[in-house]
Amino acid sequence: MSESTKTRLDKWLWAARFYKTRAVAKQMVEGGKVHYEGQRAKCSKVVELGATLQIRQGFEQRVVIVKALSEQRQGAAQAQLLYEETADSVERREKEALQRKAQKGVELSPGHKPDKRSRRQLMNVKELQRG
Repeated sequence: MSESTKTRLDKWLWAARFYKTRAVAKQMVEGGKVHYEGQRAKCSKVVELGATLQIRQGFEQRVVIVKALSEQRQGAAQAQLLYEETADSVERREKEALQRKAQKGVELSPGHKPDKRSRRQLMNVKELQRG
């Protein structure tokens, strides 16, 4: 981990292994999938220690705090030292994953009247969403 004074946002996202290439990182930043301190940012934004990033990847949204800077992509163990995901973010991601898993086997708009098993699955999904 090299401590540099200036690191571009797209380069840091690539080094922290959120995206496989810098080109993909750049597309995600330009597409509004990455927010820096709660606002959309450009790829050339200089990342600072302690900054909060909101990163959307597919269905998941992570909120991370920058702990270190690096311009080089290294192993996963070193990449995880560059940031810390907030506890609230981890909890929300796990809850949403459970909801997606519960909905996986349930057809939300079947072409027929749901049977007893399907009704129970629908009730479980609705109960998870409320609670």
